[in-house]
Amino acid sequence: MNMIFFMNSIISLILLALVIVLNLVSKKSFYDREKNSPFECGFDPKNLARLPFSLHFFLIAIIFIIFDVELTLFLPMILILKSSNLLTFFFCMSSFIIILLVGLFHEQNQGSLNWTK
Repeated sequence: MNMIFFMNSIISLILLALVIVLNLVSKKSFYDREKNSPFECGFDPKNLARLPFSLHFFLIAIIFIIFDVELTLFLPMILILKSSNLLTFFFCMSSFIIILLVGLFHEQNQGSLNWTK
C-alpha cells in the first residue's frame, strides 16, 4: 500500500513539474482578441448575431454534407462487391453515381458553385 502511494506521489510530482515547465516555455505569450475568439460557421463573433450571412457559405456546406453522406453510402458497396451479383452491383452503383452527377450539374446550373457573380 505504501509503495502504491509512493509511486502515485512521484508521478504526480513529475506531472506537476512538466505542467509548470510547459507554461514557462510555451510560445503563446501574445494574447490577441481575434486569436482567442471562436470562429464558427463563417460568422464574426464581434458583430450582431442577426446579421445576414453568405448564401454561398450555406450552399457549399450543404454540398459538403451531401457528398459526405454519399461517401458513407458508397464505401459499404465496395465491401458487398464480393458477395453480390456483378450485374446488379454495376446497375446499383451506376444509378447512384448518375443521381449524384445530375445533382451536381443542377447545382452548377443554378449558380451555387460560382463564388463571383
